[in-house]
Amino acid sequence: MRKCLGALAVSAALCVSSWAQDPAQPTAPPASPTEPSTQVPAPATQTETPAAQPTATPAPRRTTVPAAAIQYPRFELFGGGTYAEAGFFNAGHWAGLKGWDASVGFNVAHWLAFVVDGGQYFGTTKIPTAVPTPFPTCPPLCPTTFPTFGVTTKAYDVLFGAQLSRRKSERWTPFGELLFGRSGVRGEVVAQGFGYRAVSSGVGLAAGAGADYKINQRFSLRVKADYLQTRDFRKKQDNFRVSVGVVIHSVRKKKRRLEDETQPE
Repeated sequence: MRKCLGALAVSAALCVSSWAQDPAQPTAPPASPTEPSTQVPAPATQTETPAAQPTATPAPRRTTVPAAAIQYPRFELFGGGTYAEAGFFNAGHWAGLKGWDASVGFNVAHWLAFVVDGGQYFGTTKIPTAVPTPFPTCPPLCPTTFPTFGVTTKAYDVLFGAQLSRRKSERWTPFGELLFGRSGVRGEVVAQGFGYRAVSSGVGLAAGAGADYKINQRFSLRVKADYLQTRDFRKKQDNFRVSVGVVIHSVRKKKRRLEDETQPE
């Protein structure tokens, strides 16, 4: 009985002492010097900063050269020799005529130019003696050769039109052209001491193509071939000509800008 009363008294004393302590400061039992402390400190709160995301560098765009950036000369002057297979007198015989051809072109765009073209051809045309049209029959024109007689031929044409070019290559520039204008021919023959002449003119048309080979900024070589239609003596003549020559280009001077002056070499 005494042991029970003693235990109750000790318990009551412990309760009174615990009630007397400050509830805001709880007391922890002292740690034994031989036993390690098992208390784990609370981790310090840290604000997490988001990792920097790498910025994606945009890929460079493939720039296309606009049509306005294509370099082309403003004026082109052409001159060269010409060989023509022509039948200006409708005699059933094509004469091989040599001559010259020249043109001036004004480029309004890199693909379009307005052209003025002129040429002249010289040679001998064979005319049938039995049917010498457009020359008179015998008499009064009585040639001494048979079955044809030679007529000294001089022909010309002055044509205007357009030229279409394709400037995609650094060296070669192919083109096509369509020209209209005026053409004429003169034939002279001498028989038995008398001279006779036949002259006519009419509408001319040329359609063809060619190419320029660039030597430098100033000069190019040109080769072209044209179908040449003439209407002399009130009839149509189908002719063909080939021209080879040199093209002289106008060179544009680059304007000096302030950026060019201040930019270091």
